[in-house]
Amino acid sequence: MSISTLKLEYVLRLADDALVISHRLGEWCGHGPILEQDIALTNTALDHLGRARSLFQYAAELFNKLPFELKKDYFASVSIQNKVKEGANIEEDDLAFLRDGWDFKNLLLLEQPNTDWAFTIARSLFYDTFNYFYFKEIVNCNDEIISGIAAKSLKEVTYHLKWSSDWVLRLGDGTDESILRMQNALNELWKFTGELFFENEIDTELKKQGIAPDIEKIKLLWSERINSILKNTCLKLPDNIWMQKGGRVGMHTEYLGYILADAQFMQRTYPNMQW
Repeated sequence: MSISTLKLEYVLRLADDALVISHRLGEWCGHGPILEQDIALTNTALDHLGRARSLFQYAAELFNKLPFELKKDYFASVSIQNKVKEGANIEEDDLAFLRDGWDFKNLLLLEQPNTDWAFTIARSLFYDTFNYFYFKEIVNCNDEIISGIAAKSLKEVTYHLKWSSDWVLRLGDGTDESILRMQNALNELWKFTGELFFENEIDTELKKQGIAPDIEKIKLLWSERINSILKNTCLKLPDNIWMQKGGRVGMHTEYLGYILADAQFMQRTYPNMQW
């Protein structure tokens, strides 16, 4: 694979993560436990959506520069294949609204349903902690666009991590009910955390190019931070070491299908619609 193709796959992963978690957190709009947190979580969803837009714009640019032979079958989506065959460039919206589930490379953790407030907090803790250390690394990468997106994102994810950490402390050292719910959420979502540290030949090559970070370093920092937060609560991490995987290679749970059916409905019902 060329460096451009490797970089495209890498950027799409980051973009898909941001889009899917934005949708999940956005589902709390109007349903938060208190007004202040309703607004806070909606703003967090918008932070992720803004990052998704920037990354999809860059991904579209990288894709459009590929030779036709690589582009024509790159995505399984017939809609995008037809645009390529017609000689049209794809745009950020095409990547969000026209790709099918198996074209998405987001983490399985992020597509899991909200279930209740504790599940949302546990998922946010795992992902926000990862993002914090991840973007601290790639802010210095050799790709100026990725570096710029990371610099802006780092300001946001620093707040996201503080928010989710504070809620874990609040619920994990609260009432019997809040502790039970938080522990159940940690137990259920733990099996998806291994995929945070997924690494294949794309990551290996881009690490050599100074673009992708050292994932083992991030894993160590992530584990230390998670444990440092939980030690101040009545919570503990599960003992099981088996981890679910598949999202990074396009194999998803049924929940992604429901997300896409919701998010892509308007564009697929009224193709090329404009506001």
